[in-house]
Amino acid sequence: MIFHINRMTFKPGVDEESRRACLDAAREAGSANPAVRSFAVGPELGGEFEWGAVYVVDDLDRYRAYLTHPAHVRSEMTGIELTERFVAFDVTDSDDPEVGEKIARLQARHFEESPELAALVARAASFVVPGGTGPASGEQ
Repeated sequence: MIFHINRMTFKPGVDEESRRACLDAAREAGSANPAVRSFAVGPELGGEFEWGAVYVVDDLDRYRAYLTHPAHVRSEMTGIELTERFVAFDVTDSDDPEVGEKIARLQARHFEESPELAALVARAASFVVPGGTGPASGEQ
């Protein structure tokens, strides 16, 4: 099982309607996606970020399906320009010693297959995903 965790803080001045739309899109990325076993989106308590989300998927195939599902892509396209800081990381119970590298490759492939998304990330103030910081720094 893989717990894909997102943490984000909105840019100063983002209005309440835009915040709500972003968080609604994050919730839809979980509810509309059959690859997601369960999810939670809400305020981050006791951390450095304003909001967090956790998406639980069973395996790497479902992780890939989560990344490429239209609802997830919409949530990325909605939220990237609104966030001052975004960090994603994963927690897994897999005993595969290469699971981290495999996840990083899935993330890199996701950006390679979505040039519009990669362009948004390249302009993001701070955007970190498993395996690197996305296209902004050339690390993937």
